[in-house]
Amino acid sequence: MSTQTQISATTVREITDWLYMEAGLLDAGRYREWKDLVAEDLSYIVPLRVTREREAVTDVVEGMTHMDDDADSMEMRVLRLETEYAWAEDPPSRSRHFVTNVRVAPGDSEDEFEVTSNLLLYRTRGDVATYDILSGERKDVLRRAGDGFRLAKRVVLLDQTTIMTHN
Repeated sequence: MSTQTQISATTVREITDWLYMEAGLLDAGRYREWKDLVAEDLSYIVPLRVTREREAVTDVVEGMTHMDDDADSMEMRVLRLETEYAWAEDPPSRSRHFVTNVRVAPGDSEDEFEVTSNLLLYRTRGDVATYDILSGERKDVLRRAGDGFRLAKRVVLLDQTTIMTHN
């Protein structure tokens, strides 16, 4: 990734604001509006991580994922949430996305940006006292589209090796 000095402060602010707006849509359960922010060639991956010794090159297991979606499969997820058959989300979860440490670099083409950020997701369901917390690093490719951006690629590197959430 190139240094942030090659990207204007205005562009960094626009991208950061976009990430905050995206988090707000997800927290509000406005999934259809969120889906409208993704590119047609979306790649959204949450790879499986394992604990390895310091000498290991990576702790990501190649070819194994918790999630490997594209725009079509994301559309199916949103369509399911819009039906009365999304029992796992009835009543809906309450979530809060915290996005921090945003770093922006030039992408592979003039209208793309490589964006790295940290994410903390807090989620609670119903009236129970338990909650889920997921943390990790996101590596996004945002593409300028009209007066905003579209998410073209996201790789979420969760800090947990085992995800204990129910859905």
